[in-house]
Formats: sequence, structure tokens, C-alpha cells
Amino acid sequence: MRYESPATTKEAVALLAKEKGEAHVLAGGTDLLVRMKSGLTEPALVVDIKRIPDMTTIKTTQSGFKIGAAVSGAQLSDHKALCKAWPGVVEATNLIGSDQIQGRATMVGNLCNASPAADSVPAMIAAGAKAVIVGKGKRRTVPVEKVVTGPGTTSLKRGEVIEAITLPKPAKRTGDAYLRFTPRTEMDIAVVGVGISLSIERGVVKKAKVCLGAVAPTAIVVPGAARALVGSKLDDKALDKLAAACSRACNPIDDKRGTAAYRTRVAGVLARRAAKIAYQRAGGAA
Repeated sequence: MRYESPATTKEAVALLAKEKGEAHVLAGGTDLLVRMKSGLTEPALVVDIKRIPDMTTIKTTQSGFKIGAAVSGAQLSDHKALCKAWPGVVEATNLIGSDQIQGRATMVGNLCNASPAADSVPAMIAAGAKAVIVGKGKRRTVPVEKVVTGPGTTSLKRGEVIEAITLPKPAKRTGDAYLRFTPRTEMDIAVVGVGISLSIERGVVKKAKVCLGAVAPTAIVVPGAARALVGSKLDDKALDKLAAACSRACNPIDDKRGTAAYRTRVAGVLARRAAKIAYQRAGGAA
């Protein structure tokens, strides 16, 4: 195995594009190193991106935030402006592993690992996050929901790497939230996850986005759930419609952590709770 630690994104892309064998990007390493030690992968090349400035910083821009691919969950928690703007995204990322893991694990790593149960992904999607993807001689920006194509697979082409995640500047009176259910209270994988972002005007929901995790092969946006909220003051009727839309959208599996029927039911319950938190954060009455 060859280890490289480039200083620029361009160098990282060149290394990945040139390698004919199996190549992996090393950010936090909380997934990659486990797979390597377990013998599940034997890369010919590991490209460490932690020396690349564009990938290790959080930048505040006129349009929002740009979060480098190697920024850890702990760094997100320390960024006051980001925590104020998108608390749900930060909270979701901080559910990944223990405090020790938080010092290494990254949102982009969580995304590219492509687990259906990834915690940060539904929250990012609900917030309108986009991935800045760099390849040899080209750069493209795509919605986060377009990155993962199935369990363990992404739309990234050979030689491409995600340089950063962008989050928009939230509109006034916008709130977001992420909730998950796990069998254990800490350090477990989501049985169901729900990310919701909404904006209100005079207490009425004007815009919303709802995304579910761990109930399908990929995180799924549920337009019907968003429509259930828009035009309401989050009354019980709207919340019932929200829960029903989320349950209908589920296509989960049965496994040792939960049945398909259970996941379907919990998705609706969590959606109601997450919507209430997002509504309060947007300035709506409890």
C-alpha cells in the first residue's frame, strides 16, 4: 500500500486518477481504517487530505457556509455561526460515534461511506446542502441527495473527490432539526432518522423539506411530507399528514435492529417531533 499526503486538491485528484488499483481517500479514517483492519479492503493507494487547506476549514461566505471535506464533527460544534444557522446539521453530525470519534469523523466521510443509516446525510439534504466535487480538469456542484446511489455506492467517478460541502445562508425565521431512533442511547446506528428544515412567516410554514434515513437504500426526500406542512401553523392535522406521508415513503428492511413495520411507524413519529423542534427554532410558538 502506498500512502500520499498532497497539499492541494489538484494533487489529490491527480493521484487518484493515476492509480490503477484500488484507491481511497483518508479524511477522518473512522470507516476506512476499520474496513482495512477487518480485511474488507486492501487499497493500493491511500490519499490523506488533511494537509489541504480547502478541505480543513469552514468558510463563511455571503451565500452561506463552505465546509471542507476533512472538517471534523468537533470542529463543526466549535463554529458558533454554523451552529446558530444550522443546528440540526451540526447535531446530526455529532451523533456519529463517541467524543473521541468526533475529533476525527467528518460529514463528507459519512456521506461517501454511503450507509443508508448515515446520520449527517438526511440533515444535510433537508438543509439544502450541496457537494463540491473535483475531478481531473473539472469541478461540479451537486445536491447532496445526488451523491449516494445505493448502499456503499456513490455517483463519484474515478479520480473524483468531494472537496467541500456548501450550506446556504438560511432565510429569516428558518429552523432545522434531526432526530433518530436507536436501540441504544449512544454510539449506535440509526433504525430511523428524520431531517427537517422549514421557514415560517407569521407562524405559517412557507417552505419545508423533509428527508428520511435508514428506511430505504438511500436517504429519501419526501415532497408529500413537506406539502403537509406548508400553509399550516403546525397543527395536529398537518402533523398527522406529515407522519402519514413519511410512513408511506418508507421502503425499509427487516433486520435484528428493527422490522420494516416498526421502522415505518417510527418514521412518522420522529417526523412529528422533528417538525416541532424545527418550527420552534424558526421562531414559531411551541
